[in-house]
Amino acid sequence: MPIEVVSPDLASIVSPDAAVTELSSGYGGADGPAEGPLWWHEGDYLLFSDIHNNRRMKWTAQDGVSLFHEPTNRANGLTRDPSGRLLACEHLTRRVTRMEPDGSITVVASNYRGRRLNRPNDVIVSSKGDIYFTDPGFPTPGLDLDWNGVYHVTPDLGTITLIVWDFSRPNGLALSPDESILYINDTRRRHIRAFDLEPNGMPLIATDRVFCDLGGEREGNPDGMKVDSMGNVYCGGSGGIWVIDPSGQHLGIIVHGEAGTTNVAFGGSDWKTLFYTTRNTLGSVPVNVAGLPVPAGG
Repeated sequence: MPIEVVSPDLASIVSPDAAVTELSSGYGGADGPAEGPLWWHEGDYLLFSDIHNNRRMKWTAQDGVSLFHEPTNRANGLTRDPSGRLLACEHLTRRVTRMEPDGSITVVASNYRGRRLNRPNDVIVSSKGDIYFTDPGFPTPGLDLDWNGVYHVTPDLGTITLIVWDFSRPNGLALSPDESILYINDTRRRHIRAFDLEPNGMPLIATDRVFCDLGGEREGNPDGMKVDSMGNVYCGGSGGIWVIDPSGQHLGIIVHGEAGTTNVAFGGSDWKTLFYTTRNTLGSVPVNVAGLPVPAGG
């Protein structure tokens, strides 16, 4: 059964008989999977990263998958800022970049206090332009930073702040609909942590709590995650894609049959299609609640 129901409340969010569909396959490799799905609503298409093959792919309902751009410096997580510009976490260059309307590249972040970042993984942007990204990688030899950090960059790109440094492997990030809560998951510890945010976008460390534990006997760890317009959280976990309500209650699992979920993204004309990537595949499932649009507030 593709949808495993844990709570009857799941039915209003994802129908128990919703079709889980593989859209394409053959991505990834030893150095990186399919990742970073991002719906581009003006063009009615999905972008996603094929990390190992150093390329960005495009999916449309009419034409399927085609090459969109290469090389990408083995980019992983993708998002857009309030102006619609594309942000990417580049593994090879160990930086977060932004593509300007003319195609030029602006470096959002490449170092912290003069030391190169480890390996930026995922990135989100608030409606005010605050940028948050995760930077795992330590203890890989040759890296400059001996911690796996989460960072905040001001909208003017003038200040980068290390906001959390005690994750084993920080990975996906998401904001609540009102942008008062920042969710960050930890792949190795298999849980999501939550932080209340101050008006300036900085987390209140004293509010740090475990939002949900996604562990279990089956394969699958937290990676990229997203939030819908009602505040429900969608994240890979044991057995598939977990659906979690705003209180942290586990409602059910979208089972796609792959070993793990690398990321998810809402899209479609009504933002009611949940796209997902795994190490080798791209897939989708219809949902009943619209996801938060990207760019935020768009």
